[in-house]
Formats: sequence, C-alpha cells, structure tokens
Amino acid sequence: MKKTSLIWQVLIALVLAMVAGSITGTEMKIFGTSFYHLYGFFGQLFLNALTLLVVPLVASSIINGLGQMGKEKSFKRLGGKTFFFYILTTLLAVLTGLVLVNWIEPGMHYIKQVPLSPSHAEPLLSGAPESHGEAISQILLKLIPLNIFEAASTGNMLGVIFFSLLFGLALARIESTASDTLAAVWKSIFYVLMKMTHFVMRVMPFGIFCLVAKVIASQGLESMEGLVFFFITVLCGLAIFMFAVLPLLLWCMGISPIRHIKALAPALFTAFSTSSSVAALPVTMECVEKRAGVSNRICSFVVPLGTSVNMSGSALYECVAALFVAQVYGIELTFMHQFVIVILSLFTSMGVAGIPSASLVAILVILKSMGLPTEGLALILPVDRLLDMCRTTANVFSDASCAVLVAHTEGEKVLSKR
Repeated sequence: MKKTSLIWQVLIALVLAMVAGSITGTEMKIFGTSFYHLYGFFGQLFLNALTLLVVPLVASSIINGLGQMGKEKSFKRLGGKTFFFYILTTLLAVLTGLVLVNWIEPGMHYIKQVPLSPSHAEPLLSGAPESHGEAISQILLKLIPLNIFEAASTGNMLGVIFFSLLFGLALARIESTASDTLAAVWKSIFYVLMKMTHFVMRVMPFGIFCLVAKVIASQGLESMEGLVFFFITVLCGLAIFMFAVLPLLLWCMGISPIRHIKALAPALFTAFSTSSSVAALPVTMECVEKRAGVSNRICSFVVPLGTSVNMSGSALYECVAALFVAQVYGIELTFMHQFVIVILSLFTSMGVAGIPSASLVAILVILKSMGLPTEGLALILPVDRLLDMCRTTANVFSDASCAVLVAHTEGEKVLSKR
C-alpha cells in the first residue's frame, strides 16, 4: 500500500469516525449491542495486534541492526563519534519535549478527564518510591531481569531492550563462521515481523476509525479541542529543537547554523513533503556532501545509518505523547517516572527505526512499560499523520547535523563560521 494512499485512507477514517461517534453516542444499539461497545471491541483488537508484535519486533530490529553495523570496518573507526552525536541530539530533543509538555500541560486542557480502565497495566515503578535511590534500584532491576522470557511476557521493555543490545553487540564480536548463521536467522525473523506489521497496517484505517469513534462517542467532538494543545506542544518542541537547540550546538562547535540550514533546505522540503526519511535520503546525502562539504567517506556512513537509527524528532514526539496520555488520564508521574520515559524514548526511537508507523509502535512500548493505558494511543491518532511530516523533517535535519559534526571533529572544513 502506498504511503500517500494510506494517509488519505486515515484522514477519511478520521472524518467518518467523528461523524459516526457523534451520531451513535454511547447508547445507540444494533442487534442488542451498542455501537460504543463495538468500537471498543474492534479498536482493542487493533491495539492487541500491534502490541502482539512489539516485543519480537523491537528485539529483532535491535539485534539485526547492531549485528550488521558492528561488522562494518568503518563502524570501528567512526562508530563511536557517530553514536555519541546520535545519542546527544536525540537526548536534547527528548529533553526539549519534556520541558514543553510539563510547561504547557496539554493533557490538562482536555475537555474532560478520561477515567482509567480497571485493567490498565502495572506501573514500572511500583508504589511511590521513598527516595531517588530506591527508584533507581527498581529501574535497574527492571533493566537487568532474572528471566528475559518473563520480562517479554510481562511487557518489561527495558529488560528486552537491554538484552537485545547486549545480544547484538556480542553477535558482532564473535567469529564470522559462528555468527553468520545466527545473524541470518535474526535477519529473517526481522523481515517476517516487518511483513506481519505491514499486514496490521493494512487495517490501520479501520482500527483508527474504531478507536477515534469510541472517544468521540463518549467525550463528544469537544474532545478534539484538547488535541490543539498537544499539536502545538509537539510543533513548538520540534521548532525549538530544529531552529534553536541544534543551531546552538553547531555554533558551539564552530559551524555556521545559517549556512547549514541553507545547505539542507532541499532535503528538508523533500522530507516534509514525503514524510519519509528513506525517500529523502538521496537528496539529504547530496546536500550534506555537495552543499555542506562533508566528505563521501563520512557522509556515506553517517547519513544512511542515521536514517535507520537516529530519530530525534520521533523521540521528542514519543515523550510528549506519553506524558500527554498520563495527563489526560490524571496519572501523576514523579521525576523518576519522567526520567524513565526519557530513557525509553531515547532507545525505543532507535530500536523501532525503519518499522512501519514506528512512532505508534514506540509509544505503545512506552505506555505499556510505564503502566499507562494503551488505549490512550487513540487520543493522538487524529493528528499523528499531520505531525509525521514535521517530525520526519526534524529527523532528517538531525541526521545531517550529526554528519557535519562528525566531519568537523575529523578535521574537515565544513560550513565554518565567518
């Protein structure tokens, strides 16, 4: 299914959901069953299908990616610097989103607070930790679980991600004769799960219809007003990250932010119009190499790898979305809870890169890990596709910035301040 076709189907599904939810409400029935119940049932089936794939998909994606990258000769030379800037820029993006969502509090502007389902998951931090030390110890115990299969079955994504990182790094370090077969198995598993995800995405418009119709039926069209503040929060976060945070980082490293933005303009417009980092990759590489002056040696390594790993804009969006859901449901998150969300946003954005509707999968991972209601995903679906264009642009800008920063540290004369 073409992405353009899917976007139109999603938009049509949203309009129909608003109309259907407004007409049926919570009382109208068909054959003795309320439409509200049917919306909830089929919407939950869609969420279950996505959640079903989360653990094996994230694990195989991380293991497959690290196993392949670790064997590349150039990875040993440039990998350290590249990943340092990937993590730095993504962390700056997530912190930008964290500050804004706590300041604006978009979830508090929701028309009326949504009641918690009695079956929502257990929180990552049990109870209210008496001290930061106790909270950190709980996080570490989740990070290094006793049993990886138990961690996967209980939705402990911190443990799954840590195990996958360790497994992928180890896979890249053992002899080729021993690792090739195992690497091929994990690669095959990843491709099969990707195909399964594509199957789920085919019914995405129907799933979104049911989830949004349920919200409209119970909350009314006025509930859409609460999304305005969420939309503004994400847009402001992405704008600050792209036009203040990253330029400041470039300026501190002796690179001209204005020249950098001008050099990347074609790539940014392409990313915005296509909503795809992969589709914009040829233009991005041309801009970084020809217009920014980065050598092919660095550009051909950092930019394609960034398309697969570095998702700064998506990480910001995931952090804001998770906190927005918590605010709407009236769940108070402590400093340590928010710290865990920052870490999860950082690593899940890398772990699900390249997966169809990666941000939705990542948000599900974070909600499930934090014990937040996964049905909260329905609250942000009406604006997800619109924000997809903006966060893709931020992803591409971050990838290109990392390439320029790596080139600068390698002694190349790129976009120096005059």
